[in-house]
Amino acid sequence: MSQPITLLIVDDHQLVRWGIRTFLATQADIAVLAEAASGKEALLLAAELAPDVALMDLVMPGLDGVETTRRLKQISPRTQIIILTSYHKDEHIFPAIRAGALSYVLKDIGTAELADAVRKAARGEAVMHPHVAARVVQELQATPSRNSGMTPTLSEREQEVLRLIAEGSSNTEIAERLIISENTVKSHVSNILGKLHLADRTQAAIYAWRAGVVGKPTG
Repeated sequence: MSQPITLLIVDDHQLVRWGIRTFLATQADIAVLAEAASGKEALLLAAELAPDVALMDLVMPGLDGVETTRRLKQISPRTQIIILTSYHKDEHIFPAIRAGALSYVLKDIGTAELADAVRKAARGEAVMHPHVAARVVQELQATPSRNSGMTPTLSEREQEVLRLIAEGSSNTEIAERLIISENTVKSHVSNILGKLHLADRTQAAIYAWRAGVVGKPTG
């Protein structure tokens, strides 16, 4: 049997945390490692546990969910973050996604659907509430002209790495192509994602296509 998906629950309401944990405890393939009542506590736990997935509330006192998401991804890049919130306006959706959240679901989600979202997140697959998904698509369709002036924030070497990411090259292939170490490539990729507020290589490739850094594949 494969190892269970490890999970961190982040919410400032004890009853919400208890409800999520109680249900997910019935799922044999999901193991709740810990609960955090604040963003600060979540960062300490993420540094210690590096969970596969974190369920993240957005509105919390002190460090909010967006900033916690951003910092958590820096501390534990392997952790996939699902925003679980009652808020679905643009001012909540887009900052969270730019901060590195993979999925965005609302607290009216069914228990089975929540467990499925955790499983998909562990595989790197996003789940979006239909309203949120519609807004993300609309935003993507409207962004090419906005993105075109952003690439100068990247160094010349970072732009080279971004081009190769968009062409589908792996870190090993990029290292061989640029005659640098794979660790250096990883550092460049991390810097690119941070500077452009992107969550992963797929978003980086889409950014590169939209910004005209490289031609979009036609195949």
